Amino acid sequence: MNKREKLTLIEGKFTGEETKEIITSIFSSKINFHNLKNWSSNERYGKDDEIAQSRIPALKKEMERVLEIVSDKKVKNKRFEITSHINISILDE
Repeated sequence: MNKREKLTLIEGKFTGEETKEIITSIFSSKINFHNLKNWSSNERYGKDDEIAQSRIPALKKEMERVLEIVSDKKVKNKRFEITSHINISILDE
């Protein structure tokens, strides 16, 4: 395996409803991940996970932005192109 890999997560053209569903699903999954991470930290150490606490509102804000974009009346019957890649790097720590 290379030290850096690039994976394609999403690549295609979608309706507004499909776009909402795809993006909401991804952001909800990340928000849920951080909620669980924070809950685990509270259970194990009795304190919040600072990274999770900062990421949750940031992710919610970004999800709201996407919903605003696809809900705009100017783009009601338009299609959206979504491209998303994941870059994974192996760190020597």
